[in-house]
Amino acid sequence: MSAAPIIPGTLDLLVLKAVSLGREHGYGVLLRIQRASQDVLAVEQGALYPALARLEQQGLIESEWGVSENNRRAKFYVLTRDGKARLKSDTADWKRFSAALEQVLATPNLEALA
Repeated sequence: MSAAPIIPGTLDLLVLKAVSLGREHGYGVLLRIQRASQDVLAVEQGALYPALARLEQQGLIESEWGVSENNRRAKFYVLTRDGKARLKSDTADWKRFSAALEQVLATPNLEALA
């Protein structure tokens, strides 16, 4: 199965979740999302790094420089208290939305609802 693009508006939630699993550098965040989705979701690096910068500017994640497992200098990210709260809130919103979407898709005949 080929990787699917990220649905617009979900990247921040995915990044917050990946960072919530522990301190990680940018490329590691990308790999966490890919692995957790069993290679269904593909995050482009060109979208990931602006998202990390945006989330850091919003105070939802913090970063510090360190050395990666490849012995390279890398920025490592952790979730802040505000990031944890946003992750909880956005996760609840997403679950409500996806449950409603599932209900609509499971309806055999939308005209019957009128």
